Formats: sequence, C-alpha cells, structure tokens
Amino acid sequence: MMRPMQSSRLSRTLFPRLFKDRNVYWKGRWLSSSPNSRNERTGDAGSHFDIVISGGGMVGFAMACAMGQSRRLSDRRILLLEGAPKKTWQLPEEFSNRVCALNRHTQKLFKKLGVWDRITNMRLQPVRRMQVWESCSEAMITFDETDEDGCVAHIVENDVILNAIKAQVPDTVKVEYSSKIKGYSLPKDTSTRVNISLEDGRLLSTDLLIGADGMKSLVRETMGSRYLAWEYDQMGIVATLHLSEATENTVAWQRFLPTGPVALLPLSDDRSSLVWSTTRENAKMLLKLSDEEFTDALNRAMWDDSKSDPRLQSVHERWMKILETFVPARGADVRQLPSSISGVATKSRGAFPLGLGHSVMYVAPRVALIGDAAHRVHPLAGQGVNLGFGDVSCLLKTLESSVFLGNDIGDERELYKYESERQKHNVVTMASIDGLYRLYSTTAPPIVLARSLGLSTINLLPPVK
Repeated sequence: MMRPMQSSRLSRTLFPRLFKDRNVYWKGRWLSSSPNSRNERTGDAGSHFDIVISGGGMVGFAMACAMGQSRRLSDRRILLLEGAPKKTWQLPEEFSNRVCALNRHTQKLFKKLGVWDRITNMRLQPVRRMQVWESCSEAMITFDETDEDGCVAHIVENDVILNAIKAQVPDTVKVEYSSKIKGYSLPKDTSTRVNISLEDGRLLSTDLLIGADGMKSLVRETMGSRYLAWEYDQMGIVATLHLSEATENTVAWQRFLPTGPVALLPLSDDRSSLVWSTTRENAKMLLKLSDEEFTDALNRAMWDDSKSDPRLQSVHERWMKILETFVPARGADVRQLPSSISGVATKSRGAFPLGLGHSVMYVAPRVALIGDAAHRVHPLAGQGVNLGFGDVSCLLKTLESSVFLGNDIGDERELYKYESERQKHNVVTMASIDGLYRLYSTTAPPIVLARSLGLSTINLLPPVK
C-alpha cells in the first residue's frame, strides 16, 4: 500500500497547522475549531473517548499511564478496557515464576512515569554481569555493567511491574475491568470514528484505538494486517529456584544446550528465576518429574560437559592462544560457574509455547498496535516486553507531536511515523534473536566450530561486543 510522504520542512507546516481548523494551546489547555474537536462532539458524549486502549497488561497499562501523565494528552478522555476482573494484590513472600529483565531504556521510561520508585520500594534485583556459554565447547561471552547504576539489567517480577504501573495511572484515565470485546468497526479513513461493541451490549466510539491485546490480538485481526508467524516447536519452562548457598547473586547465566538455552536470572541472594527453552517432548518430561528429579536435571543441564567435542575444543584452545597474543584476556573474562540449585519453589513450575510473530502493519486509520499485538519474540534475549515498552515511548512521542502540530490524533499519516520508527528497530532485533536461536539449534561440527570461534573472538573485543 502506498504511504503518504511526510514533509521535512517544518516551516511549511507548523504555523498553518497551529492556527487553521486545528487545536490551539492557550492558557494551559487545548482549544479547537476542528469539526472533530473534543469540545464539539455529536452523539452520546459518555460513550465517546478520544483514546481507547484495548488490553490491560503491562504494556497496555504503561501506555495509559504515559498518556495520562502527558501534559499534551492528559486532558483527553482516555479509556482502558481490561477483560480480566479487578483484583486486589499484595506483594507475596515467595517470588513469582514470571519475571522480566528490564533494560536501561525501559528503566528510563519508568523513572519518567514514577514507576521505578515504586518498583524499588517493592523488590528488584540488579544484574551486574551476564555470562553466556555453550555445552558443545568452552566458548563464552560476558556482558558487564552498562548503565549509570552499574547494571546490565534489572530482574523484576511481572506482577510487581504491573502493579507499580497501575499505581501511577492518573485518576483522569478511566479503567474498566471485566470488559469483554464483541468486535470493532474500523474506518477506512479519518472521516469517521472507531466503533467498539462490548459483550454487555454497549457501543463505544473513539478517535484512536490502541491495540495492546496480546499475540492473539482482535484489533490486529480486524485491521486485516498480515501476521508473519511460526512456532519454534519449543516450550519455555519457568520456575523459582532455591540456591544451594546465599551469595551476592547479581550475575545472569545462560547456557546454550542442543535442545535450547537455559537461563538463571537472579532474584535475591538465595533465589533465582529459571527460563528453560527446550523441545516440547523434553518439556513434557521435565514437568512430570518430582521437584527433586527436576532439580537434578537442571543441575546437569548447567554443569554437564559430556556434549563437548574434544576435537572442536582443541581447535578452540589453539584459536584462543593466537587471539590472546594480540588481545590479552582480562580477569573479568575468566569463565565463572553458577551456584548449584538446591530446590524448586513449590508449584512454581510452568510452561508456555515459544514462537515468533510480526504484524506487517502496526497502524491503520485511527488504529495503532503495541506490544505483543504487534510482535512476539523468543525469550532467549529477554527483549520481548522491552520492545513493548519501547513502543509505548515511541507512540507517546508521536501522539504528543501530532497534538502539538494540531493534527488529528488518529491520522494515519502521523501514526505511520510511529510504525516506521518502531519497525526499523523491532525487525532488526527480532531477526537477530531468530538468527541466534537457529545458530545454536544445530550440533553440526562445522557450525559449532564457527560459532564457538566467533563468540570467543567477540568476547575479546569490547567495542564489537
């Protein structure tokens, strides 16, 4: 589909858009002479909202929080529709088995929204080092502290993130729980609005619908966007682990096995979170084991070197000696080993299917997709929810700019700026993750040798790493 070109000459667009049939900012509020003005609605004002967010997960609530706090968007009528019922929540003593590794970009967004302070007042664990190695050779790579706090990332439970965000959503944002969507009627252009049919019989309308309704997004389906997707024939097993001894647990460990990567993410001095990607058959077997048997299987997966090929290892050792004559190894790059696992928290084991998905379109007239509704990735790089929070930051910036210039908030030409910027970032990230998964899914000796030599070489070159 042909996309309209955007003018790069601000001087040709700024002043006409500010003062002719557009919104004008005056004395702390936005005024408008546009036929689609917020102040000149037709029909039932109670059923119309400037912005409706469909889906109340972490990304959906983050979008509502960001817009509700925005000086340029806070006076808009914003509604978030969440299908699940409202629940009271208190921080439990035991850690949840679903966690995220939040990167510095997400941390920056959360600090801006006041979410980060709430998270730190509950619980989080810094990751100051990450070590990745494989089972077929001694090749490894480490990543050390990168942000101003001296951290690679922070491990936070999903429930902690969600409730910290909810606490920062302004009262001006309306949140409706137990709201089941029957269907959407989407316009072909901006001359009409989006209509939303609810299961309880109500009909809502909006100038902008934001789909944050997950990988099986009804918003995306109604848009008619092609969705490129495939399954990895893998399951991700999650659990909360007890360490054999309490340590300064600030290292994230990931080992690539022939059946998939297994990762240990720090939660506290004596707890870690497990994300074990493996074949469906192996996952079913692991889930049937007792806690003691599962613990033994996990320790073998992290420590067993029986899969290492002596011939490949010999070539790798010679290669490392050659490299170290030019780039001496540093102490920080000496291979370390994680603490052994002493047990699994009761009933903490769970599993979910792994796959990749990407919507060809992120936007349509008066519609935008964010989070898993737009993209889905393998968890091996820990980037899934960070991509979603990146969508939030980018769409917020796009909408604020659109309002400042007096444009219609649902204009596809403005929304396309969001789509273009995020797809440039997301597609590259997703392709890299998918390529990494496929590279480490084979045990063919030539490929194992090539990836081992490449990984070790990159590890000795900090600028490249």
